[in-house]
Amino acid sequence: MDVRRSLPAVDALLGHPDVQQARQRYGYRLVKRAVRQALDETRRDLAHPASPAAPDVDDLARRVLGHLIELVRPASRAVFNLTGTVIHTNLGRSPLAEAAVEAMTQAARHPVALEYDLDSGSRGDRDRLVESLLCELTGAEAATVVNNNAGAVLLALGALGAGREALISRGELIEIGGAFRMPDIMAAAGCRLREVGATNRTHASDFEEAIGEQTGLIVKAHTSNYAITGFTSSVPETRLAEIAHNHGLPFLIDLGSGALTDFAALDLPYEAQPSDAIGAGADVVTFSGDKLLGGPQAGIIVGRRAALETIKRHPLKRALRLDKLTLAALEATLRLYRDSDAPQHDIPTLALLTRPEADIAATGERLLPHVQDLLADVTVTLEPCLSQLGSGSLPIDRLPSRALVWRPRDNQRRLRERHLRRLETALRDLPRPVIGRLSDGALHLDLRCLAGAAEEKVFLDQLQELQRRYTSNGSKRASNGKSAAGETGNVVAISDMHGGTP
Repeated sequence: MDVRRSLPAVDALLGHPDVQQARQRYGYRLVKRAVRQALDETRRDLAHPASPAAPDVDDLARRVLGHLIELVRPASRAVFNLTGTVIHTNLGRSPLAEAAVEAMTQAARHPVALEYDLDSGSRGDRDRLVESLLCELTGAEAATVVNNNAGAVLLALGALGAGREALISRGELIEIGGAFRMPDIMAAAGCRLREVGATNRTHASDFEEAIGEQTGLIVKAHTSNYAITGFTSSVPETRLAEIAHNHGLPFLIDLGSGALTDFAALDLPYEAQPSDAIGAGADVVTFSGDKLLGGPQAGIIVGRRAALETIKRHPLKRALRLDKLTLAALEATLRLYRDSDAPQHDIPTLALLTRPEADIAATGERLLPHVQDLLADVTVTLEPCLSQLGSGSLPIDRLPSRALVWRPRDNQRRLRERHLRRLETALRDLPRPVIGRLSDGALHLDLRCLAGAAEEKVFLDQLQELQRRYTSNGSKRASNGKSAAGETGNVVAISDMHGGTP
């Protein structure tokens, strides 16, 4: 007899007490889908010649609840970023300030005066929500915003230099994550790239000699995700502005990360601000909203009014414009920079970057006793480490931190790697996944971004589940010869060493 014929019908399984309870919470439609998935999965399992006996109805109900968990689990899930990269592109870059979250919530719940002028009662410009704040914070005459910094560069180049040459130092032909290359952006904007100088040394005379009838603008790109050291030379921004203006050309600076506060005053590595570029004479400055600024994803363009008016009239501007939620979050973030007495405390990204080493060490000391003996074949130690800012910001500089370092006890390299895969899979499979960094045969959990009692509690509350999943992954390996990591095709340790998409 085919054991598959003994499986209960959909309606019968829907009547199981546990499934009925799930129906009360999630509704009939979703639970019925989970029931069908569980029955289909069971039929496939039973189709093999060496298949076990059909599961009983309680086992099937548990399968239903497992499928239901997968169906209701959002794809965009909160995780613990313990990679050591604070602004991590793969993990959503900067967390937003509470003021920005509240602003987004209000904008989502209600109609807002997005393109409506409340004073005149007529159609307005959505840029006005943030333009005055950006001008005040950067010293620019005008400003506009688009979806990200790649869009900002593309729009500015297309508006100011389409059909003409764009001069840029050969050492600034940047590529960052996601295959964003300055030459490709220039081509997409309709500009003809004209390289100036050498990779490591560019002089003012190189720009002077390259300017001709076909020159449209001069561009300077901030080398945010790499550094050229040694025998180097570059042209100061003030000198480039002078050269551009003497020939009637606009001067564009792509800052990339875009800090809006003095990092040196916060004991962080120096980072150029848009106000510095404006003061140096740039006509247009572009930078990101979700990197060092600590706001939502956005491409911000500030500069001289004449240049900005040209940019705003370009047809691509509408295609790249921001929605009301992002504008609300950006406005709230900018207000913190303008109004807060201590933005380094109110803006989460700045708070994480300036977090004292002693505070991180104290977190580690509290957590260490709970994890030291958690897994029988893994040792855990608290060790010094260095965090990086991430997303192409300050590529050389590091911040002192502490990490929980998990090392398998096995002497054989192959066994150590196997246990690391089990561990990283178990961490990734937690209700709130923990994302770490693999290095030197160990898994490092940098604690810089694990800040606050509430976050520590969530982390600790998952430890028993981590122990269960780690053991379960080992049982799966023993039964089928596969690693759990291999079954899912993912690993927990990801890095952001090459910058990030703009």
